[in-house]
Amino acid sequence: DHSSEFIPKCRTCRRQAREQSGEGDHHEGLSSDEELTPTEVDEFHKSKDNVLEDSRKIFEDVHADFCDIRKILLKFQEWKEKFPDSYCDAYISFCLPKLLNPLIRVQLISWNPLEQNFTELEEMPWFRAIEEFSDAENVAESK
Repeated sequence: DHSSEFIPKCRTCRRQAREQSGEGDHHEGLSSDEELTPTEVDEFHKSKDNVLEDSRKIFEDVHADFCDIRKILLKFQEWKEKFPDSYCDAYISFCLPKLLNPLIRVQLISWNPLEQNFTELEEMPWFRAIEEFSDAENVAESK
């Protein structure tokens, strides 16, 4: 198989070309195909900033009771306490993941677990709100 011979030769040629051109910012172990040009990095950052800016505007015109996961879950908790039969008949426990999915996704847009100082999922406010709601449901069911 000649392809295995071709790969090291290409790497050697690229390394020699980098050494001759004076490029010193290559990281060993990375393919030069994986390296981004400064223009590509700038475009990526601009695109990322645009997405983050747009994500901040998504819930601008939504009443606070309907874009805060904790407040939404409190309304469902009240429904379950006041009208348990209709709550069960509506299969709310199956509907909540679909309902909360867009709200959580917006909060995770800027989350990057590869950064050094990233926030653990368990520490995020939406995670704690769901955890508290689940604990309250489990306590109510055990009664």
